[in-house]
Amino acid sequence: MNIKKQLSMGLMSAVLGVTLLGGGTYAYFSDSVETNNTFAAGTIDLAVAPTQIIDVDNIKPGDSFIRDFELTNNGTLDISKVLLETDYTVVDAESDNTEDFAEHIQVEFLYNMDNFDEVIFETTLAELKDMTPEAVNQNIFYPELGDQGLPVGTSHDLIVKFNFIDNGEDQNQFQGDSLNLTWTFNAQQAAGEQR
Repeated sequence: MNIKKQLSMGLMSAVLGVTLLGGGTYAYFSDSVETNNTFAAGTIDLAVAPTQIIDVDNIKPGDSFIRDFELTNNGTLDISKVLLETDYTVVDAESDNTEDFAEHIQVEFLYNMDNFDEVIFETTLAELKDMTPEAVNQNIFYPELGDQGLPVGTSHDLIVKFNFIDNGEDQNQFQGDSLNLTWTFNAQQAAGEQR
């Protein structure tokens, strides 16, 4: 046998050996299993009833109005905080106002219907509009709801007294004026936890 045949036979033997070794690496036992996992987010659903807390006309200085409303957690997650944003527009009947009508509307948040003299917090609509929602929570909702907030499926009654302040001075500029008040209640979830 000549050298060329020996070299080609040796090369073919080496290729065959590598092929057998490579093919042999796939001959092993194996198994697999699949898991099914789910992440389902909870919901925050704060309801306010009634949605129109006050609707009065023909008011005059010295008048007051007590209204109650209910906050309900209809979601699947506890609510830790309720934040209130206040906005309003004043429609001046004569456009002669030198003062903001909302500065003359006092708001008292009360503890309950039986004790109207137990005031949680008192301010004017104008001041309430300028407060941050966090400050409103600390002064109004936290004293009522505390650390527990508003757990799932619970409700909490709130009582508000609106006073058209009689300051003993000429308030004729407000005759015929109207004030449209918007309260936006924002709920925040309780802190996340390891479960």
